[in-house]
Amino acid sequence: MKGMDSMAHEVKGVIARSKGAPVELTTVVVPDPGLGEALVRIQACGVCHTDLHYREGGIGEDFPYLLGHEAAGVVEAVGEGVSGLEAGDFVILNWRAVCGQCRACRRGRPWYCFSTHNATQKMTLTDGTNLSPALGIGAFAEKTLVAAGQCTKVSSQVKPEVAGLLGCGVMAGLGAALNTGQVGRGDSVAVIGCGGVGCAAVLGARLAGASKIIAVDIDDRKLAWARELGATDTVNSRETDPVEQIRALTGDNGADVVIEAVGRPETYTQAFYARDLAGTVVLVGVPTPDMRLELPLLDVFGRGGALKSSWYGDCLPDRDFPMLTDLHLAGRLPLEKFVSETIALDAVEEAFAKMQRGEVLRSVVTL
Repeated sequence: MKGMDSMAHEVKGVIARSKGAPVELTTVVVPDPGLGEALVRIQACGVCHTDLHYREGGIGEDFPYLLGHEAAGVVEAVGEGVSGLEAGDFVILNWRAVCGQCRACRRGRPWYCFSTHNATQKMTLTDGTNLSPALGIGAFAEKTLVAAGQCTKVSSQVKPEVAGLLGCGVMAGLGAALNTGQVGRGDSVAVIGCGGVGCAAVLGARLAGASKIIAVDIDDRKLAWARELGATDTVNSRETDPVEQIRALTGDNGADVVIEAVGRPETYTQAFYARDLAGTVVLVGVPTPDMRLELPLLDVFGRGGALKSSWYGDCLPDRDFPMLTDLHLAGRLPLEKFVSETIALDAVEEAFAKMQRGEVLRSVVTL
């Protein structure tokens, strides 16, 4: 191990002990980094819907989970075999540490990597119970252990509570527009669902130069957030048919790119019919395993275009995180607008409740 004397670390962390139970703040044992691993002192971690899905058993049954994954911090030590990363580096944690060897990586498409890395050693409770870190990170904790490839170095001038957002939700939305949807200058874009991911897609469309950005939601508060981040038009789909409104706002054609950030069959169907002929639909909202979609196959054929899904915004962390943080520091990417509040580690359960009530874009734990 490089960077400090060898020892295990007892830290405070937030776990989901069983399905549906309130989260707990408890003591977590974090081992020193081994081969290819890094120990990171967490400075900030966003409260993401994915963490709530873990708590509710919607992602797996490997309880107890160490929650938190949308994080930034400082490397404290690295294990043997690690190069290009050292103690003191400010990093954003990512859950797509590409392998460089799988068929996607060999094709030059590492953002599709099929064999991403996580730490090999387990973090535990004090009684030795193994913890399952959310998305291989587990960052609602004072320190965490990750694969070194999950650490992406960025400028330390970026505030941790802002930088960490690129670790998941904001990157997913930005990437849905910039990478998957390939929004171009002058395009028309509609975003259905304006929570954190959807608002990031609005911002991504603005950054790409879209001329018309239509935000769709059932909550006027979220539509106001979208307007602040670059939406040119808003549609409350509780009050009107969003497909008709999107068409009316695009010369009766439909949008060039429609980004679905809800993950439901009903909203996906709206996205499908709200796009222009030969337009693109991007699914970045995460559906549940029981959901089914039914569309007339003739419409799929006849309308042409592309139906895409966007996983982590099709990002490549080493490429995208430094570029986006540099844009933020240059005043071109107002990531700070996503931070609704900063909270302590013991306030995660209440932050979940606020998120479910639609009161926040992001609550961010700061340590």
